[in-house]
Amino acid sequence: MSHVYKRVALIGLGLIAGSMAHAMRRSGLAGEITGYARSAETRDTAREIGLVDRVCDSAADAVDGADLVVLAVPVGAMGRVAEEIAPALAPGATVTDVGSVKRAVIEAVGPWIPDGVHFIPAHPLAGTEHSGPRSGFAELFDNRWCLIVPVAGTDRAAVDRLRRLWEGMGANVDEMDPDHHDLVLAVTSHTPHLIAYTMVGVADDLRRVTDSEVIKYSAAGFRDFTRIAASDPTMWRDVFLNNKDATLEILGRFTEELFALQRAIRRGDGDELFDYFTHTRAIRRGIIEAGQDTDAPDFGRVTKQ
Repeated sequence: MSHVYKRVALIGLGLIAGSMAHAMRRSGLAGEITGYARSAETRDTAREIGLVDRVCDSAADAVDGADLVVLAVPVGAMGRVAEEIAPALAPGATVTDVGSVKRAVIEAVGPWIPDGVHFIPAHPLAGTEHSGPRSGFAELFDNRWCLIVPVAGTDRAAVDRLRRLWEGMGANVDEMDPDHHDLVLAVTSHTPHLIAYTMVGVADDLRRVTDSEVIKYSAAGFRDFTRIAASDPTMWRDVFLNNKDATLEILGRFTEELFALQRAIRRGDGDELFDYFTHTRAIRRGIIEAGQDTDAPDFGRVTKQ
């Protein structure tokens, strides 16, 4: 496959950016990949493992001459990084991101993008609980979805080019409006993560169950909650602060459903419980049929290190 971009700059060198570097190399999608991370330790590690072709010591150096710039930093840092790189962006370049909230990113980054530079927000729906420059792998995006969220007036050719990159990295691509994106992700990702963090916190509070028992006997359910709750705390703090309305709406709905189930259990209403679990089981079956997981136990996947 020929290069989609001559030079790609990755700002932030964690799981997603690292996996992008591996996936771009796998398919020859970029002529050169530069990278920058705020932490000198991360930059040193990235150099040591050859994560990108050139690790730079400033974000401005990394984006110099790049025709694609990927902001792969926590959502709360996007605006500051955009301000820092704006003067160094090449005319005609595309700036994109990988944040799991879109409206807040558009409001934070958009004002800093110079005329003649395309800003095309995006969000790959892929990840593991691991983070850092060693955590990436080329297959992360294979058969996963990447949502591209173009802002009004975006150049169509620039969107199509970014789509080609994501498809070349193995992803399925869809386009979505930013507010709808944030609602969809509140349902499929953000609220489940919050519930997982809460459930792990609940276990921590139950002093009648010892820590060793929680760890030793957490066969299926609790173990899977802990996998989700192991995710990067900075990223998830920023997600909830920046997708407040949609998350609170879905949490309200969750609380109502929980009360209804509590009532059914209290009343001994087996029919209501059976019908509810039958419906939710069908949703799980749909996820498997869509190719987004397998019906094997233990989340159906081997965790990459």
